[in-house]
Amino acid sequence: MTASPLFAPLFVEARKLNRSLAAVLAAAAPSLIAIFIFFNMLRGKAAAPWDMWMGSASGIWAFFMLPMSVTALTALVAHMEHGPKSWDHLRALPLPRWRLYAAKMACVLAVVAVMSAAVLAMSWGAVALATAVKPQLQPTGTFELATYAATLGKMYLAALLMISIQLWVALRYASFVPALAVGIGGTFFSVVATSAKQGVFFPWQMPVNMLAAEAWRVQTALGLGLGLGVVALAAALIHLSRREVL
Repeated sequence: MTASPLFAPLFVEARKLNRSLAAVLAAAAPSLIAIFIFFNMLRGKAAAPWDMWMGSASGIWAFFMLPMSVTALTALVAHMEHGPKSWDHLRALPLPRWRLYAAKMACVLAVVAVMSAAVLAMSWGAVALATAVKPQLQPTGTFELATYAATLGKMYLAALLMISIQLWVALRYASFVPALAVGIGGTFFSVVATSAKQGVFFPWQMPVNMLAAEAWRVQTALGLGLGLGVVALAAALIHLSRREVL
């Protein structure tokens, strides 16, 4: 019984997400990747390794779909309160303010985790469906589930800093423009500077560095993304709990 008040904001946020378009977004991004893999595979004339198809799916996710999905998701989660101007009511409730923001952060992280798993599942399904249409395209090699899942898991952890920044901005400002500007700008610079060595220190490029051949890039991006991401989440909780929304 004592745990109920502690987790009440989390249950409320989960119900809000269930009534929003978050589920559509969570399904749309992995589905687009799967559709691309399906039709791209059908264009082929010879079988290709499993690693190529799953690597392509992971690369598209980390390079573009993950940052854009995080931008849209954080804006959606924040707008559920900004839109109806309900922050004043929520912040007047008899519970610590940080729990309100922590619940939103937990829901965003959970949705991104589900989307990461969906990328793996839907990409496998797309390859299986394409193989059913053209059996001669049956991928060669072994489907290394643990390896592919580990790669997507590391991408998720490396993206923690990016997610923290996006959610911080989205919750801080009532207008969705600052959050969209940050997300679009971060993705833009990530794309145009994809080959830059300094990209390992850029939050929007940290997930895609999980596919790098150099071990130091993987370790650096993962350590910074996860470590600074935790710090950024804590800082956001403190900052948002003490300030009013503009």
